[in-house]
Amino acid sequence: MEEPYKVNDKITAREVRLVGDNVEQGVYPYRAAQQMANEQNLDLVEISPTANPPVCRIIDYSKFKYEQKKKTREMKAKAQKVVIKEIRFGPNTDDHDFEFKLKHAKAFLESGFKIKSYVHFVGRSIVFKERGEILLLKFAQALEDVAKVEQLPKLEGKRMFLILSPKAAAPVKK
Repeated sequence: MEEPYKVNDKITAREVRLVGDNVEQGVYPYRAAQQMANEQNLDLVEISPTANPPVCRIIDYSKFKYEQKKKTREMKAKAQKVVIKEIRFGPNTDDHDFEFKLKHAKAFLESGFKIKSYVHFVGRSIVFKERGEILLLKFAQALEDVAKVEQLPKLEGKRMFLILSPKAAAPVKK
């Protein structure tokens, strides 16, 4: 694995701009900057290689790498994972099944999940496209108090999709 930063002897620039703690900020020849780092028993790390001259910092590189890993781990932990629950209908779904699936959809939305509901057309039932669209719009209307429509019914192949997301940002449960 290649290091993301150039350290000590890997730095190729003749001059570097030094920044950071306990160092006089400014532009120094590479050798002088490396000597300053050696005197403090620290590493010379190239932070911004695209700057002119490149920006370097005198730090403990292993500690710096550890801090970077820790930051990225925290960022990943804070990132919210979007979970999409699917609810499938047929074009001829009756009222009882509709109510049953509606109840489940409400529970999913209250838990903070997105819902991808779709009508699956099998065989010749594709001729009832309007029924599928009406069913999905009825579904969205029944859930309008807890969900907002993210994508209106759209036919893709043999499936007509509707995507709903929760209105109130509820915490995601696993």
